[in-house]
Amino acid sequence: MTSITFYGGVNEIGGNKILLQDKDTKIFLDFGKGFTGLSNYFEEYLAPRSSNGILDFITMGLVPDIPGIYRDDLMFRAGRELKEPEVDAVLISHAHADHVDYASFLHRDIPLYMGQTTQNMIKAIQERSSGSIDREILEFKLVGAKRGDPKIARTINTFRSGDKFKIGSLEIEPIHVDHSIPGAYGFVIYTSEGPIVYTGDLRRHGSKPQMTEEFIAKAKSVKPIALIAEGTRIKDVPTNENEQLVYDQSDKLVANTGNLIFADFNFKDVDRVQTFYNVAKKNNRKLVIKIKDAYFLKHLSSDPNLNLPNWNDENIAIYKAKYRTGTYLDSDYVGEDRTFATAPNALTAAEIASRPDKYLCAMGFFSFNALIDMKPKAGAIYIHSASEAYNEEQVLSTKRLKNWIEKFQMEHHQIHCSGHAKGEDLMSMVKEIDAKMLFPVHTEYPTEYVRVTNKITIVELNKKYEI
Repeated sequence: MTSITFYGGVNEIGGNKILLQDKDTKIFLDFGKGFTGLSNYFEEYLAPRSSNGILDFITMGLVPDIPGIYRDDLMFRAGRELKEPEVDAVLISHAHADHVDYASFLHRDIPLYMGQTTQNMIKAIQERSSGSIDREILEFKLVGAKRGDPKIARTINTFRSGDKFKIGSLEIEPIHVDHSIPGAYGFVIYTSEGPIVYTGDLRRHGSKPQMTEEFIAKAKSVKPIALIAEGTRIKDVPTNENEQLVYDQSDKLVANTGNLIFADFNFKDVDRVQTFYNVAKKNNRKLVIKIKDAYFLKHLSSDPNLNLPNWNDENIAIYKAKYRTGTYLDSDYVGEDRTFATAPNALTAAEIASRPDKYLCAMGFFSFNALIDMKPKAGAIYIHSASEAYNEEQVLSTKRLKNWIEKFQMEHHQIHCSGHAKGEDLMSMVKEIDAKMLFPVHTEYPTEYVRVTNKITIVELNKKYEI
């Protein structure tokens, strides 16, 4: 018997936690953070307590209440009975928080399977983060551990596209897809009842559409009994967007100004990093990155498939932000932050402002206090290269952003290419694959798929579906 139970990603964008059981084998497809559920109860100054173990997360429905899947230290703090793990593995499709972050809570004996690039990305994320409880994916510290106590490493199994591997009664075939983060995969999972396909997150309009097309072709060829498909943008108005257009429009802006330029984008989007690096280089500027983003280049530049510069590249500069004393003392910076802050290519705000025509700053809204030090001339350009606001908190942030832009008399330009497939592309993908059953996830509008199939199952949270 084969079954699927959805513990996240239901009527929300992200938070995928999908339990697949085949005979005696149980695996999760992703184990991500659900931002919708989290925002229903918590905010910046009201957060789940790590001192309470996993209890706050279970009680508020942020993670499923399943015995034997969570870390012993978290269960002990929660006053729960300790049990041996009852899940054989977790497949991670990619390194976005809504697909991987809550794997931090999983039992140490549950192995994680992920792409090699995903592992490198998570290493960078963990090194640059402040050590929060939901950023302990590859290794973790026991709750209550003393300073200096060693971290506990998880069992990580990495793969590349097409590498088949077995977990119990299942055979897994990961196939790369194009997304706004490198190392993203979909999966063909061969069960005792037939193949099940999981898309993860994907797009057909990005810089590497051939990867997604390879996945779709494979999914179609195996004649799946079930397709678990994302539907993030299924109701969005059709757009003409691609990464080349982001490059062309940004290049035109940069070529026509000698003023400072700020580009606001997610640094995990490697395509976007390459776009602005190339725009800067073409226009005789250096791309200025934040200290925290240097960790990404440190880990990802070693991957020959990504073609990324390292943090010490001649066309990269590092913004040396004011820490602690505000006087740029070496002692203000600790750990590897000091390596980056004291490097020959590290620049202060004043040094960047003195040559505004020589820099393109990959610094967004959360670095806008740097404007106070840089004192840009009127007409400095701000390029917002990320999705526009779609919830209440983001709307508030957009209002604050507008206030900063007006205060410093900057020009605001929206230039973006989404990491998720357009609605029309999702529809054609589902129609092409033509699975016997369709389970929409990662969407607020699952019923939209009835336009192309009558084999749809509108999933409910925590409900088991037999295949």
